[in-house]
Amino acid sequence: MKIDLLGIPPSTNSLQIWQNVWNASEPNSPLFKLIDAPLPDAKCTFANPHSNAIIDLNGDCLADIFLVCEDGRGGKTFQIWVNEKDKGFSLSQEGPLPAGTQAVSLADLDRDGTIDLIFSTCSSVSTSTGIGKDCYINVAYNQQLGLCKATTDSGLKKGVRVCRPPDDLCTADPNFKFDLTESSDNPLFVRFPVSKALSEDSSLLVLDTTHSPPLPIPLKIGDANLDGFPDILLIAASGKTRTPKLLWSAPCASDVPGCGADGSGHRGWKLATKDVDSLETVTDARSVSFVDLDEDGTLDIMVQRTGDAGQGNVVFIQNNFYYDAFFLKAIVLNGACDNVWCYSPNGTEKYHPFGVSYSGASYKYTVLDTAGRRSAAQVGQLPQTSYHSLGTPYSFFGLGRTNNYIENLFVGTTVHAKEHFINMEGVIPNSKVVILPSAKEGESWRRELFLRPGDWIPWVTVTVVVGTAILAIIVFVLHLNEKREDELERRRTSHHINFDAL
Repeated sequence: MKIDLLGIPPSTNSLQIWQNVWNASEPNSPLFKLIDAPLPDAKCTFANPHSNAIIDLNGDCLADIFLVCEDGRGGKTFQIWVNEKDKGFSLSQEGPLPAGTQAVSLADLDRDGTIDLIFSTCSSVSTSTGIGKDCYINVAYNQQLGLCKATTDSGLKKGVRVCRPPDDLCTADPNFKFDLTESSDNPLFVRFPVSKALSEDSSLLVLDTTHSPPLPIPLKIGDANLDGFPDILLIAASGKTRTPKLLWSAPCASDVPGCGADGSGHRGWKLATKDVDSLETVTDARSVSFVDLDEDGTLDIMVQRTGDAGQGNVVFIQNNFYYDAFFLKAIVLNGACDNVWCYSPNGTEKYHPFGVSYSGASYKYTVLDTAGRRSAAQVGQLPQTSYHSLGTPYSFFGLGRTNNYIENLFVGTTVHAKEHFINMEGVIPNSKVVILPSAKEGESWRRELFLRPGDWIPWVTVTVVVGTAILAIIVFVLHLNEKREDELERRRTSHHINFDAL
């Protein structure tokens, strides 16, 4: 549960691991020890800049390694190393990336329970401004086992797995792959010009040249409208203006960027044009990020600025749209002090640790929409940490519209144990889940659920109190009527007995 570092030291050209060996109980304990990377015969010279990531790509809730390498001819390639726990990593797939590939982002773009790739390509990039020319947005969908339609389906057909049951999402698919071949016969790889999504005179800012060397600006992915499908946040460049733009994920239809001419495809993206005046007023953006600034369950936007407009270097834009949908926030911690008690150096004081966000955690969940359709989605936690990636420490899920609990929430870590994940059933939407895993075999994981009190809580309380009072009054009136009826019945019975006696 300790965070290691993967890189290339200046003394050698081979991949190395800075293994975290920190021991708080030992004075002057070293922090890292340099060892060979568990990537046998790895031949990868990191692209500069690169988009390396640690995230689950084969569906087993165990984070794999995604590398972006140089091909020696000015282009880039990718490698996917599958995590096999104690056996190390094995090379599962490698291949070329399109010419002019910029920073790569990873997310479940079509809500099918698998992690996809999204990145921009440009024919050229200005070294002085960082603006790309003839830029495209590219999406490579993960070809992997899907979700079984029925809960009773075992997912097996003639002994061969063809789908994943909702209660067994963390099943590896050894045949997963990314096909980046641009062809009309390949619906798993789509690309569209940035100018089609924005405007004809707009291009894309892909490098932050205020730093030396320049920092890559990836497409930022986050579910800003809580519909369950991630949206795209980018910086459009036109002339001397650098303005943040938001592209909503939308169902495929004709003339929607990212979809076929006949409306076929997985997802498309439409430019947000309504109530985005706060974004349009920014003309000197150099970086953008999603963050839930006010902890209200919606993703706000942080914009870093060059300061050329004279309005400061950072601006926060609050997401105050009303969405009739739900969210979930989850965070896996690093199991500080074995999730029990931490002690001061002299041993006289103890405290309960919270820990820090754990890079490489994986989440998979299933949820039913209001029409009863079941869908699965996958989210990674801090998959990329380089080049000021500014990812949120927690994972944020938009659940869409639902009138039910989250059926299954699978949480996976990179612990080398027989069961490296847990399944949480019936998680309440609009809440925050904190998971404290144990690195020891057989020990249970701690789970904490925090509910966010909404503005409607007082009104619900008033409604419950008033409803209870009305019911109490009704019961009291019925009770009085019943007592009166009993008294009349008693008198009639007494009168009948006395009459017979005469």
